[in-house]
Amino acid sequence: MSDFVIVLLITVRITGALVAAPVFGHKSLPVLVKLFLSLFIAYLIFLTLDTSKIHLELTLWFLVSSALKEMFAGLILGFMLNFVFYGVLYAGSLIGFDMGIAISNMFDPAEGINSNAIGEMLYFSALLVFLLINGHHYIIEGLSFSFVAIPIGNPILTQSVNDLIIKYSAQVFIIALKIASPIMVSFFLIHIAEGIIARVIPQMQVFFVTQPLKLGLGFLILAGISPIYIYVIKSLLQNYENQLAAIIRAMS
Repeated sequence: MSDFVIVLLITVRITGALVAAPVFGHKSLPVLVKLFLSLFIAYLIFLTLDTSKIHLELTLWFLVSSALKEMFAGLILGFMLNFVFYGVLYAGSLIGFDMGIAISNMFDPAEGINSNAIGEMLYFSALLVFLLINGHHYIIEGLSFSFVAIPIGNPILTQSVNDLIIKYSAQVFIIALKIASPIMVSFFLIHIAEGIIARVIPQMQVFFVTQPLKLGLGFLILAGISPIYIYVIKSLLQNYENQLAAIIRAMS
C-alpha cells in the first residue's frame, strides 16, 4: 500500500511538471500521452529511490495535502522554463512592431494569445533549439534530482521560492530586450533618418516610401543576426538547469 502511495505522489509531481513545461505541455500532445508518460517516468524514478527511508501517513488528510503540495511543486518546476519562451515571444512582438507588421497578428491556439509572425518564428526556433540541445532531458533530470533533494509528500513552498519565481519572471523583459535590441537600435536610427528627410524634403511622403524599405531591412537584419539569436537562445535555455537547481534547493 505504501509503495502505491509513493508512486501516486511521484506521478502527481511529474504530471504537474509535464503539464506546465514546454513541449511536454503543448496542447497538441494528447492528454492520454501525457498521463502515460507521467506514469512511465514515475515508475522509473520509483525504482531508483530507497523507499525504506520514506515514511508516509496513510490518512486522507495527509494524502490530499501531500498531493496538492506535489502538484504545486511540479507546476513550479515545469513552468520555470516557460519564462525563456515568453521572453522570445515578446521579443518577436517588439521586432514586429518596429517592422510595421504588428497589425498582422495571429491567434496562437497553443498559448491562447495573439502574436505576430516574427514572434511565432522566434518561438518555434527556440523550441527547435531546445530539442537540439536535449532540453527535454534537462526537465527529466531535474525532476529525478528533485525527488532526491525534496522529500516525497513534503515539498516546502517558502518565501525564498516566491522570491526566485519573481526574480526569474522579471527576466522575461530582459530576455526580450536582449533578443530585440539589435533590430530596435537599427530601426531607431532609421526613424531618425526619416525625421531628417521629412524636414529637408517636406513634399516627400517619407513614411509611405520607407515602409517597404523598413520591412525589407527588418528581414535582412533578422536573417543576418539569426546565428547570434540561436547562440543567445541556446545559452538562455542551458541556464535553465541552474535555475531549476536553485528552485529545488529552495524547496528542500
